[in-house]
Amino acid sequence: MSEFLVDLLGERLVNGEKAEVDVHAMGSKLSLLGLYFGCSLNGPCKQFNASLCEFYSKFKKSSDHKDKLEIVFISSDQDQKQWQDFLQEMQWPALPFKDRHKKMKLWNKYKVTSIPSLVFIDAATGKVVCRNGLLVVKDDPKGLEFPWGPKPFAEVVAGPLLRNNRQTTDSSALEGSYVGVYFSAHWCPPCRSLTRVLVESYRKVKESGHKFEIVFVSADRSEESFTQYFSEMPWLAVPYTDEARRSRLNRLYGIQGIPTLILLDTEGHMITRQGRVEILNDPDCLLFPWHPRPVLELSESNAVQLHEGPCLVLFVDAEEEGELEPAKELIQPIAEKIMAKYKAKEEETPLLFFVAGEDDMSDSLRDYTNLPEAAPLLTILDMSARAKYVKDVEEITPAVVEQFVNDFLAEKLKPEPI
Repeated sequence: MSEFLVDLLGERLVNGEKAEVDVHAMGSKLSLLGLYFGCSLNGPCKQFNASLCEFYSKFKKSSDHKDKLEIVFISSDQDQKQWQDFLQEMQWPALPFKDRHKKMKLWNKYKVTSIPSLVFIDAATGKVVCRNGLLVVKDDPKGLEFPWGPKPFAEVVAGPLLRNNRQTTDSSALEGSYVGVYFSAHWCPPCRSLTRVLVESYRKVKESGHKFEIVFVSADRSEESFTQYFSEMPWLAVPYTDEARRSRLNRLYGIQGIPTLILLDTEGHMITRQGRVEILNDPDCLLFPWHPRPVLELSESNAVQLHEGPCLVLFVDAEEEGELEPAKELIQPIAEKIMAKYKAKEEETPLLFFVAGEDDMSDSLRDYTNLPEAAPLLTILDMSARAKYVKDVEEITPAVVEQFVNDFLAEKLKPEPI
């Protein structure tokens, strides 16, 4: 286990007293590691830090599992003194301030999109145990549910569900159906826009004969707002008054922002977290139940995924519909191989794959990342790290793509700043 942790975190961490912490000696009993992503200048981080300090102190004093948990702070501070001052408030170690490369690797590996964020991982394998540790601290302040591992959807959602006519249905009615778990709120304009599209998609899927249901998990700020918003929806909802169940569903899927649409298969297993993108890209619902595709055509609706981790983007000369197909066929085999490899390890794919033609979206991306106008152009863009990797060759072949991807994953490529 210690070898894995050293590979993940490095050999040395630091604590608030400026002393080094030997990762090898973090304890043979350690089974769960909390990766705490934050920044001293961020108000919500400061507020959460106080709650986490109280949680950690109680856990270490009274839990039967006190030796099995450790937390490591991963800062996005730019000023070392501010970082050091913040670290002095903490009872756990942190990645060294200057280790920016490892910080960005962890941000990308665990798909962190906002702060504060607390991700609990298996200390022996690095697999995510719970993505939304903020809710663990809120919902289980005494740590009684340690190690906060995922439970089956059917168990977490269990209980009565509402229809907008105020009738109730037991959650067991979802058995055997594809399910969309919809995290949304009336106060959020993108949510309301997606809801209008989703109502039509829901109708089309149901009319095509598929067993499909959606469960609305509200993030509204009042029951009145929930009731008004839910009146527009033809599907089910967790009662607004059942805050505990709503929170458990947020925790189960590590929700970091709304709107989010999680799509589940008939066994309750996740198909994709990108239900929002899939719905917007497939208005006729021809690709239902929207299993992940190895290669996507870059569009306004899926461009948000460029910010969720490193993405390979192959730019080509293509203006008409269908002209991107040869480019997709070129990179699809390596994309499928990468997806299969990480699915077998039960890990998220470390790289998304796109093809981009000649349109306003591609032009904007080239301008933003300061890429040359050449086509074809093979790139890997890492927006969170503000880094790009460009393969400058006369001909792009499957072998060139595969070598480029493998070198990136092996950290053999030198990044250029975006």
